[in-house]
Amino acid sequence: MISVENAQSIIQEHILKTEEEMVTLSNAGGRILATDIFANFPMLSFDNSAMDGFAVRSIDTIGAKESSPVTLKVAGISSAGNPTDLTLNQGECAQCMTGAEIPKGADAIVIVENSGGFTDLGSVQIFKEAKHGDHIRKLGEEIPTGTKLISKGTQIAPGEVGTLATFGYGELSVAKKPMIAIFGTGDELINPGETLKQGQIYNSNLPVLAELGIRAGGEVVMQEVIKDDKDSLNLFLSKAMCECDIVISSGGISMGKYDYVRNVFRDLGVMEEFWKVAQKPGKPLFFGTTPSTLIFGLPGNPVSSYICFVEYIIPIIQEILGLKKPRKLTAVLTEDFPSDKKKQRFLFGKAWINTDGKLVCAPTSKTGSHMLTSSLDADCIIEAQPSEKNVKAGETITIQPLNWRSIK
Repeated sequence: MISVENAQSIIQEHILKTEEEMVTLSNAGGRILATDIFANFPMLSFDNSAMDGFAVRSIDTIGAKESSPVTLKVAGISSAGNPTDLTLNQGECAQCMTGAEIPKGADAIVIVENSGGFTDLGSVQIFKEAKHGDHIRKLGEEIPTGTKLISKGTQIAPGEVGTLATFGYGELSVAKKPMIAIFGTGDELINPGETLKQGQIYNSNLPVLAELGIRAGGEVVMQEVIKDDKDSLNLFLSKAMCECDIVISSGGISMGKYDYVRNVFRDLGVMEEFWKVAQKPGKPLFFGTTPSTLIFGLPGNPVSSYICFVEYIIPIIQEILGLKKPRKLTAVLTEDFPSDKKKQRFLFGKAWINTDGKLVCAPTSKTGSHMLTSSLDADCIIEAQPSEKNVKAGETITIQPLNWRSIK
């Protein structure tokens, strides 16, 4: 039996290399960028008008006011998408719409409100003196060419989608999602929706583990409940280990008469890296490897499998994707936390910001590894190192936030 820290270190030594794939921008939401994104042109890409009005040479408007307007000849029109190629000469202006390119020679915009509109002679009156640069958005003022826009490892959200679209990225390289196979074993398991018979229980672990895998950024491509039979296990695992990056079992890894999974792993050439970790819950945790696949054997008890997935597998999936590991925090306990003399202890918990602005937490009142309802409303997992004494209320303790919940 090894420590939690040692187990995590061993898994870290076998991280799979991040693979990349190209996706279209419309399918990029939520994916992880595999390369840095740079501005391939300046933004703005040309000088344009911030307002509807008239492009002018500011020198031609000196002294203009409502009581003595300056009259300028309208030499043309520039509108968004339809720029003019004219160059303004002395005494000339051009009607210019919002977003339109600024004509050559112009250095300011007089907004419509400060003009008298067109005259019958094709001219306009200017009622306010313009200053150089008025209402002009300048080329490159937001982003110069070559600026790094988004860093590798960023999860693509609406802001990133908008920026990628703005700079013309129709497709991009993202981290390929690790392919995951999840299976459970047990003659007593049936799927939700079916009718329970005497001695049967609903399979809750696989839906939970699949949901956790998806939330971590993986793609669950195989998911099956397998009867307590070596041949069935062998058939499923042979396929899973060929097609998937990560294979996860729920149950069948302990020391019961029908716990075949560990032996089948061995028969298929899986290199056992460790089995049994000094933790509660989740002691019978298995980790093995092949040249291309990571193998996790999780305990069958639902709380054990849930917590082991969060502590061991989510960090691995996210690192494969190029993301940073989930960050652990420290919080102040509001009630005692039950330690274990020899094992690192994990419990679901609730964390919140108290009236003093401190992060505090409390463990669930349900401590059995079979009590999955202890995860309801939990927003963190609280953990404590092995100790002869319980961690007392008022002391600090480590928590792992569950990123699909908000700590308030």
